[in-house]
Order: sequence, then C-alpha cells, then structure tokens
Amino acid sequence: MNEKFAKYTDPQTFSRIVEYPNVTAMWAHSVSAYGQNVAIVDGESYTYEKLDAEVAAFRTVLKDNGAVPGTVVGILCPNSYGFVKAFLAAATYGTPAVLLPVHLDAMTVFGIASKFGMKALVYDEALSDKVAILKEKNPQVALICASATAREGTAALPVPAQTPAAILFTGGTTGKSKGAKLSQGALMAGTRNGCYGIREIFQQRYLLVLPLTHVFGLIRNLMTSLYTGSALFICRNNKDMFRDVAVFKPTIMVLVPALAEMALNLSVQFGRNMWGADLKTIICGAAPVAPYLVAEYAKLGITLLPGYGLTESSNLVSGNPEALRKPESVGLIYDGMEYKIVDGELWLKGINMMDGYVTEEDNALAYEDGYFKTGDLVRMDEEGYLYITGRLKEIIVLSTGENVSPAELEVKFCAIDTVQDCLVYDMQEAGRQILVLEVLPRMTRVAALGIQDIYGHIKQEVDRINQMLPSFERINKLIIRDTDFIRTPAMKIARNLNGNVKK
Repeated sequence: MNEKFAKYTDPQTFSRIVEYPNVTAMWAHSVSAYGQNVAIVDGESYTYEKLDAEVAAFRTVLKDNGAVPGTVVGILCPNSYGFVKAFLAAATYGTPAVLLPVHLDAMTVFGIASKFGMKALVYDEALSDKVAILKEKNPQVALICASATAREGTAALPVPAQTPAAILFTGGTTGKSKGAKLSQGALMAGTRNGCYGIREIFQQRYLLVLPLTHVFGLIRNLMTSLYTGSALFICRNNKDMFRDVAVFKPTIMVLVPALAEMALNLSVQFGRNMWGADLKTIICGAAPVAPYLVAEYAKLGITLLPGYGLTESSNLVSGNPEALRKPESVGLIYDGMEYKIVDGELWLKGINMMDGYVTEEDNALAYEDGYFKTGDLVRMDEEGYLYITGRLKEIIVLSTGENVSPAELEVKFCAIDTVQDCLVYDMQEAGRQILVLEVLPRMTRVAALGIQDIYGHIKQEVDRINQMLPSFERINKLIIRDTDFIRTPAMKIARNLNGNVKK
C-alpha cells in the first residue's frame, strides 16, 4: 500500500507500516512492542504497559455503568490523560464514543446526549457544570468521572472493522456542524496514512496542542503517535507551548497553519533555539497552508509538510512529501481511496471514509453515485499532486455571471510575505458589487523590512497581483486588520461572521 511514498522512508521502516483491522489489534501490538516506552506525558509519565492496565480498568468502569459493546458513550474532557484513557477503553470495547468539544454549554451537552442515545458520559471533574442539566433531566445516562478506576481489568475485544468507533463533529466554518460516524477500519486507515512520507516515524516525540475532539488532533496527533510507539506530551495550555517544547524536546509537531504562523513569528523574534535542536518535522493541515510557511521553516532546518483531510475521511486524504518543490500542493492521494473530479469538485469513497452523518437529511445532500461530495474545488497536476482551489459553497457569483473562488485568490495574496492571513468576500458599494480583500499583516516581517506605511506597501503588492488576474477577479477594496480574525476551535477563519467582515 502507498508505494508512491516508499522512497521517502527507508525500506525497513516502510515495511513496519502495516494495516490493522481495529484499534484493539493496533493497541495490542504497540503495548507488546513498546511496553516500557513512555506513551503519554501529562503531569506524570505513563508507559504503554501502565496505560494499557488503566485502559483495561476503565473498560470495567464502562461495563459496570451499563456501557456494554454496541452502546454509545460520550467523552467530555479537555486534552488530558483522562481523555486518552477513556477513548482507548471505549474503542477497544466496541462502545462508539461521541467526542464533545469542551466549549459546549450544559444545554447542548444534554441535547447531544439525548439525541445520540448515550448510555454513559465520561467527563472531566473540572467540567462538572457542563453535565448538570443532563444529570437533572436525564438520569438514565450514567455520569462517569474520567478519574474513575476499578480493581480488575476487562479484556479488550476483537471489534469488527465495520463497527462504529467515534462520532466527531465537523468544523462548521460556513454552516452548521454535523456529526460524522467513523468506523474502526476508517479510523485505522487514517491513522496509518499519517505514517507515510516521513523519513523517521517510529518512536518519535510529539507535542499535543490541537484539540482531541478535532479529527486532526485525534487521529494524526494521538493515534499515529500510539501506532508508532511514540511519546506524546499533552500541552494543557497553548500559551505554554514553548515552555513545554523546552521540557519535552519534540521531534514532530502537528499544527494548523495559524499556530504554525504564530510559532514562526516567535521564532523570528527569539531564534531557532526556542524549538530545540530535536524538532525535525511539522505536519500542517486543517486549513490552507501558505507556501511562505514551507520556505521559512526550511530556513530553520524544519521540514513543514502540508496535507489535506476532512472529518468525513478520518482526517487524511493526501500528504505532500515534496513540499519544497510543490509548496502550493496538498500532496498525493493515499491508496485505498477512490476519487473523481466532477465539475472541479473532489468526490471521494474508500476505506477511510465515514459511514455517514448522524442525520439522514445531511446524508441525502452529501452523496452521489456512492461518492462523498467534499465541496472542495481542486485540480491535479501531471504528477498526481492535488491542489485545493476553493470551496463550492464559498463561490461568489458576480452580477456578470462569472464565478470567483475566494480560497484560490486568498492563496495568491497570502504569498505576499507581509500578509499573515486574509479573507476575500464581496459587498455592495455605491450600487455595484465589488471584491474586498481583508488582510492581517505579518508584523514581524513588516518590522524586519522597516515598513512605515503598511497599507501602501500591501496595496502595491495587491495591485501587482491584480494585474495578473482576469478583470473580474481583481480586488476592488483593501482593508488592513489590526486584530486577528474570529476563528473556529480548529483555528480556521470562521467565514460569514460580522466580526470577520468589516463592511
């Protein structure tokens, strides 16, 4: 499988990237192969063997609370050892886990628990107020503190690959969030794909800063770390990221572009040493990755690898092992996926795709001819490298009938080295429809160049790019922001919000 990635890893390492039918089989191998190695660091260090014993005990806790195989459990925990323990217990016992973002309010938690028919909800003690309404209104749902344990363990089960493993909520950047059902087999396919395209992948050191309720954090950061016998340091507060880097000395980081940009700005101010000498690779995705980031991290001796994924595809669809050569690409599509491009839109089906959304009305709109319609507009070059050119739902239809892809334009303007991030949208001004570019400047670069007139400098660069665009795609109005955009929990720009559109 995925032989096109073989040349980026030595043959012996590549041969160790194997297929597991379920989380139980993967976890059993990791415990056997790496038992005395550190698996998780969260205040204290937990070896694979110690984590395995506590996962077994938590399976007993689930069983004693009526959460038997086939019943649904919820997990409401921040990034923590408790989350990891609860998720592995559920996944190796055949109890599908609904992963609840910690920002949800108590009424929403109650509603989701009722809608999904949860038998139990595992919660962090610090979030007890979030389960108060559920406790009062639906006492049939067993509430389990994540710190609970049992004297005896319960054996893991050989859960069939088609069994649901997790329900994750989509990002909802332009619409409502939807619950995607991921099977054991899909989860393991996404986990395995995370191993491809990297020279050294086994027994690494990861720092976790992304939320485990997001597919990128869960699968690429947590599950691929456990698959490869690596150690994972849980950063409880992103403000402490570099303090934790200094302590743990990670070799691989998994970041969204906004975090990579923030870290790069600090690196420019304080130097490469703040990353430590051991960091070699950054996996970057969940939003468009500016080519600037690839080039600037390379100057620091760090390989930044863009990729593309969806909640609906168990995260990973493609990965780019040739980022320096093709910095605008999201890479090669992984084996095990079928795809076609229909009127520019990417359609997918394959082993790592979800079993569907929880709500049937969402499924009716999501599929055609057995393929999941991603909503992403793409192109592919002659070498099979994929490029995202926009979102179907974000297409701006001009009064002339021309279609404009904001995302495709944003990539072009983000290539300006003094632009950190940007947003393109349309508005009415003086009775006509115009295109607006809203820019968040890269202030470290502005300072380094000694630029006094930020607007004038960026306007000059925008005008230069405008001259290379068709007339209908040219920017008519430039706005410079002095605050960051409003973002989703996954750090993507939340489109169509008043705070992000300064009309």
